[in-house]
Amino acid sequence: MAVAITIDQVSSMRSLLAVPGHRPDRFNRAYASGADGVMIDLEDAVAPEEKDDARSNVAAWLQTHRSAIIRINDTTTRWHLDDVRILQPYQCIVVLPKASDSNEISNLRMKLNAESYIVPLIETARGVVESWSICQQPMVARVIFGNVDFGLQLGVSPTERLAMFYARSMLPTVSAAAGLAPPIDGLTTAIRDEKTLKDDLDHAARLGFGGKLCLHPNQVATTNSTFTPSIEDIKWARSVIDMAKEESATVLNGEVVGKPVIERARLLIARAERTVDQVI
Repeated sequence: MAVAITIDQVSSMRSLLAVPGHRPDRFNRAYASGADGVMIDLEDAVAPEEKDDARSNVAAWLQTHRSAIIRINDTTTRWHLDDVRILQPYQCIVVLPKASDSNEISNLRMKLNAESYIVPLIETARGVVESWSICQQPMVARVIFGNVDFGLQLGVSPTERLAMFYARSMLPTVSAAAGLAPPIDGLTTAIRDEKTLKDDLDHAARLGFGGKLCLHPNQVATTNSTFTPSIEDIKWARSVIDMAKEESATVLNGEVVGKPVIERARLLIARAERTVDQVI
């Protein structure tokens, strides 16, 4: 029996690789990709006529592995309740697409296994506006920003950074205020364009995101690298911790080092040391 997924594992995920639920032949390959997490998708990647097969595949996987990350269909669809029913016996990370308010989260929480967690996918304008109340709900582990559907609602390309700036600034701030791990950024749909992927990752990291949703295994290594502290960062953090005293300021390489800087150094070291023990 697989070990249950922990909140620390969810919080430390740098890469979350999506795999279609109707393609069980890809499940093991996804888990072997090096991604910190694998999300088996019952939603957008699965056509309506394949939903039943995808749901059966997820049920079979859970019967063997007992836990997984599953993206279900949103609450407005006819598939939502059937998705929830197959997950109820198991400890799962449930990704809820188009999460729009705290009531959706509360209602879903009551239908799931008590040891499950919810990862709201914020991809609507209402979801962005309501993100503070969403992040405060029990069982919410972390949030994902859905740039593709959000861009569709705004009437812009999902690659349009200016239009996405408000949402991408809001979610890291709200997550921090709610005590959650930094959010996971949305998709880079150009799956073979390494430069675009790197640009998107650097942009997300600068805004305070801590991971990325990946469409293809070839996006995983660059994603993990971006959200892993560099050797230079670790050297700086250790120098700060070695030299500074918690309650007093000092100067290191011309930089004033006070308590907030020391705390940042400690958090960076902790982030570097924390790894996902197993692919989830």
